[in-house]
Amino acid sequence: MMHTLLIADDEKNTREGLKWALERKNLNIMLAADGGEALRIVRNNTVDVLITDLKMPVLDGMSLLERVRNESPATTVVVLTGHGTVESAVDAMKHGAYDYLIKPINIDELNLLVERILNNRSMAEENEQLRQNLHDKYGFENIIGKSDAMMAIFSKVRTVAASRANVLLYGESGTGKEIIANAIHQNSPRRANPFVKVNCGALPLTLLESELFGHEKGAFTNAIRQKPGRFEMADGGTLLLDEISETAPEFQVKLLRVLQEGEFERVGGTQTLKTDVRVIAATNKRLDELVREGRFREDLYYRLKVVEIALPPLRDRREDIPLLVDHFLDEFSKYYTKPKPRVAARAMTALQNFPWPGNVRQLKNVIESTMVMNEGELTMKSLPDEIRQEGGEQNVVRIPASASLREAERELIQAALITNSGNRAKTARQLGLGRKTLYRKLEDYGIE
Repeated sequence: MMHTLLIADDEKNTREGLKWALERKNLNIMLAADGGEALRIVRNNTVDVLITDLKMPVLDGMSLLERVRNESPATTVVVLTGHGTVESAVDAMKHGAYDYLIKPINIDELNLLVERILNNRSMAEENEQLRQNLHDKYGFENIIGKSDAMMAIFSKVRTVAASRANVLLYGESGTGKEIIANAIHQNSPRRANPFVKVNCGALPLTLLESELFGHEKGAFTNAIRQKPGRFEMADGGTLLLDEISETAPEFQVKLLRVLQEGEFERVGGTQTLKTDVRVIAATNKRLDELVREGRFREDLYYRLKVVEIALPPLRDRREDIPLLVDHFLDEFSKYYTKPKPRVAARAMTALQNFPWPGNVRQLKNVIESTMVMNEGELTMKSLPDEIRQEGGEQNVVRIPASASLREAERELIQAALITNSGNRAKTARQLGLGRKTLYRKLEDYGIE
């Protein structure tokens, strides 16, 4: 990664000598004979590091520092000073300079300082890129879906992400609870801090306590060293507790204390530790029903359910299936370096009619399997037997009883378009609509 370093000093021998001493690959070094020239360079270039003398004509080092801090806050400033003006260098650090060096400059010390600054900048840029990659993957605007149900989910995520509130995610297996939890974290003020997850249903009670709260050396057999828990690891960030419904009552008491007081002890320890963690709990079971059955603490339930987001099963948002199919075809065509196939109209109808008990996860698996096993267009013959048999019924559209008239009409129009291979005239005749009426409805419902 190429960085730019600017040396500002009115003594030609000094600035050229420093340039010679600092020359290396991936470092573009620029020179300025006074503070005014240095400021013009900063304004017209992305300068990562500025090394400036304090005493210069036109604009002195302190004034240059102040202007650069205001106009290019990302630039790291190092000041150079003589023995008699160390107090001025210290004052410069109070006003935003990173460090100072005393003339005559120790070249080894200068190189170490510049190397440290550039390494820190590279690490910060890599972290920012990682955060951006996570946002690209988990930002809620990148979650696939345009149905009314998903629009409502996006609205809730957008609102709750900015808050400190704990969130309870409810949805069948495969509906994308972990992706939504990631989206909440990545769009929250905590995005720069850890997102930590643990599957509560995959661990027995003793291991779950150790996993979440950590343990001290000798706390139990094989505890050969102290181990921090997930609450410590997630401090300042977000902790996802998946399958929270599978936890035992004795564990729920300890979890309640952390949520109420923000403190806990490691297993086998006596020191009380503090933590600032936002908790997102996920479950495929109704916790309110478990509360009524006495299998889940009511006080913990309300601590977790400050905001509840219920994710719809795929069968209740069938209009999103073509979007999801297209997305997975894009993903797997790149992964397997195969041409992206088109999907025959009957095959898409079958995919939309299938009830998808495994939800989006099952659909993704089917698309991957189908792409691996077939070349060219995906047809009815490409699909697994159960989808051809159950989803391939001709002229069948399943609409949830909870759907609004608007949702039902949109689903019916889209299914008719698929059946007629996108022919709008045939679709209008089949639905008993005029062409202009159909076109208006297509635009109104956002159907392509």
